[in-house]
Amino acid sequence: MPTNVNFSLDIFSRHGGFGGRMLDGWGLAFYDGADVRLYREPEPAGQSDWVSFIEQRRQRTGLVLSHIRRATRGAVSLRNTQPFMRELGGRAHVFAHNGDLATINQRMAGRWTRFQPIGETDSEIAFCILLEALSPLWAGRALPSVASRMAVIEAFAAQLRALGPANFIYADGDVLFAHGHRRIQQDGAIAPPGLFRLTRACGTGDAAAAASGIRIGDEHAMQELVLFASVPLTAEAWQPLREGEVAAARHGRQIKGPDFL
Repeated sequence: MPTNVNFSLDIFSRHGGFGGRMLDGWGLAFYDGADVRLYREPEPAGQSDWVSFIEQRRQRTGLVLSHIRRATRGAVSLRNTQPFMRELGGRAHVFAHNGDLATINQRMAGRWTRFQPIGETDSEIAFCILLEALSPLWAGRALPSVASRMAVIEAFAAQLRALGPANFIYADGDVLFAHGHRRIQQDGAIAPPGLFRLTRACGTGDAAAAASGIRIGDEHAMQELVLFASVPLTAEAWQPLREGEVAAARHGRQIKGPDFL
């Protein structure tokens, strides 16, 4: 159910192996129906008044994405700060990627026309390509089926995996899709898993979530959650996504496979 979700980004970032540094920018996307409140800055979150402002707003949402940037491609600037957002089918679509798609410009040239990148990152180019592929599904007024969206996203993810580490989270305001691939592990190897998942019901004053840097509001006694993260955020039984797996979640519940769509 929609509830208050706030982030302590200094705590949150430590789980990514960044030593608590905010690095090269941060972004938060809070969905409100088909639209989204998007906050992004190319500065360290620990020095940002925006973070305090967001906490004071106590925004209610049923779907939120966050990203902390470690710049590998493109300048440290707003245009290169994730998550990225575009309109398609009268809805706000949001995308965040973790990985390195070094040859995407050359190997997938010409795959984006309507959607153009504003910045220089491989991640934004990937998002533009995904939206181009999804565009035919969103040509009508009705929501496309989850099965049809999943088919396009799985094919797109397979193409990205041929270019390099391709973990991403994508949302269209109705469903959140998460693709796990490979990432730099603690031993320095680039290997799976690239994303983890936690599904559970909990009290909204949940201490485990708060300790991870995510604070969930208290409008409801219990809350169903699906969390995706690059690494486990709590001591609970987070499950790694299989290499190449695309998971989907709606209204706090995971949906996957033909029996769920």
